[in-house]
Amino acid sequence: MKITLKQGIQVVVSLIVAVGIFWFLYKDISFEELSGAVAELSWYWLAASILVALFGFWLRAWRWKLLIDASTESNVRTSRAFWALMVGYLTNLIVPRAGEVARCGVLKKTDGLDMGKLVGTVIVERSIDLLMMVSCIFLAFVIERELFVSIFEELVATDDLSESLMNILPIGIGVVIFLSLVVFFIFKKFKESRIVIKVRNFGKNLYKGMLSIKDVENQLGFWMSSLGVWLSYYLTMYAVALGIPSTASLTASAILMVMVMGSIGMTAPVQGGIGTFHALVAFILMKYDLSEEQGKIFAAIIHGSQVLTIIAIGLLALGIFLRISAKKKPRTS
Repeated sequence: MKITLKQGIQVVVSLIVAVGIFWFLYKDISFEELSGAVAELSWYWLAASILVALFGFWLRAWRWKLLIDASTESNVRTSRAFWALMVGYLTNLIVPRAGEVARCGVLKKTDGLDMGKLVGTVIVERSIDLLMMVSCIFLAFVIERELFVSIFEELVATDDLSESLMNILPIGIGVVIFLSLVVFFIFKKFKESRIVIKVRNFGKNLYKGMLSIKDVENQLGFWMSSLGVWLSYYLTMYAVALGIPSTASLTASAILMVMVMGSIGMTAPVQGGIGTFHALVAFILMKYDLSEEQGKIFAAIIHGSQVLTIIAIGLLALGIFLRISAKKKPRTS
């Protein structure tokens, strides 16, 4: 995948922002403090968190396989989906959001599947994840209502927010209508153009991929794996919390709040949620009477262990992908 100058600038800017936020958060924490916390860390619980995370990745790959099989009428191996997924995660550490396209490109290359349908299944996947994240936020709101409301009031001025939305809404609707008319005109005027035909075919396959959820044979497995993926996120974070003395006494509901804030931080358009994840996790831990340093150190340990795992398994997956691709190339005598 070639990166244009504009994309390159966006990558550099997002990386600068991520590093800037990270530096601002950790500039007052000495290496001795961080190394001391690592020395007190239970490696048993850290290893357990990594194993749970890997199981969650495999579960996500299996869920994606169910969608792919329903969309393309194929039988993709879960291992192929897993390696593609890990290449995607590795790509996200370099170019934010590019991993979703990268993993589709890997399966297109290794299994010859249609790119449009694969992207459609990823959109379905991400939509389900959004639903799960909203469900987790709602559950956190129910369990920790007072804390949740106080945080929301602290971060958002509700009166100003509603006024801003009312001002922006008409403009937003107008822009959507205008762009829709422009696209409609282009597709009608140049319907015989090769580019328009390719875009239309891609759109059809994308739509078919998005509808794949209703064609999944194992509906129970699909929805249970969706729950399992988010349960693995929760248990991964809980295991690390148990392995650090300062967070070992956190309640189950507190870990849920930490997971919710961390998940929100990971949605920011920066490489691997660097900076934003750490800031929100440290922020919420301070609400549970941890010091700012303790919150930041916990965030650094959980995030660092996950990033190192993704790099290690992602590089392995990339090597396997290159090996498979090399075997598929026709040999010339």
